[in-house]
Amino acid sequence: MSSGGWVGTWRPHRPRGPVMAQFSSPGPKYSIQGATGYVSHIPTKRKAPAYSMHGSRPPLSKECSPGPYDVPGSMSHRGRKSAPAYTMAGRPRVKVDITPGPASYSPEKSNKVIYKRAPMHSMSFRTKGTKVDATPAPNMYVIPEVLGPHTVATTTSPCYTMVGKSKLGCFDEDLYKSPGPAAYRKPDTEIYKKRAPKYSMGTRSKLHGADKITPGPADYELGKVSLIKSCAPVVTFGLRHSEYTTPLIVDVY
Repeated sequence: MSSGGWVGTWRPHRPRGPVMAQFSSPGPKYSIQGATGYVSHIPTKRKAPAYSMHGSRPPLSKECSPGPYDVPGSMSHRGRKSAPAYTMAGRPRVKVDITPGPASYSPEKSNKVIYKRAPMHSMSFRTKGTKVDATPAPNMYVIPEVLGPHTVATTTSPCYTMVGKSKLGCFDEDLYKSPGPAAYRKPDTEIYKKRAPKYSMGTRSKLHGADKITPGPADYELGKVSLIKSCAPVVTFGLRHSEYTTPLIVDVY
């Protein structure tokens, strides 16, 4: 509650939430981003560089260094300085190689290599004949021509040939490559003019209903024409009716 004075029976206090009447904008839903700082900076304004300050580094661990070194007493700042030391070990084993001795050489055989001497010939068996190759005989070769245009070793004079007349550039050459009058088909005059009537001769057509049995002229009675024309009264003689015959009574409702 506010600590201000009372207004009648009501004391003014801060509302728990935003009230629409306190804003002249569409409402507290819309807000303009700030132009200071780095976070949520308004994109339409220029943003200055931002720097961050970190806290102090944590203390180093005690085990992060290699630790103390065991420096021997003979080691100085210029290197190792000590008296000469000797070690005693067994005799090393030497590998013995088998090499030829002086008696293995024959110096007397080197005279023919070092000094000059007369040629020496030896007699041996006859050598085998050389391998016979299937080579072509002299008559298998063809001497190149010396006359005509196909010479190889000599020069020839110009050769001329006579050929037939060429169709290129001839007087009857078709330069336009178009069809002539004979290439078109002559149309019939009935296509673009009035056509005369045409008649054809065929077999006699079959009458309709010729296979049915129809009455002939003798089947008709010429005297009975009362159906289509008026005629005089016709009187016939028949039996007398009996007075005792019961007349036909029809009930009419």
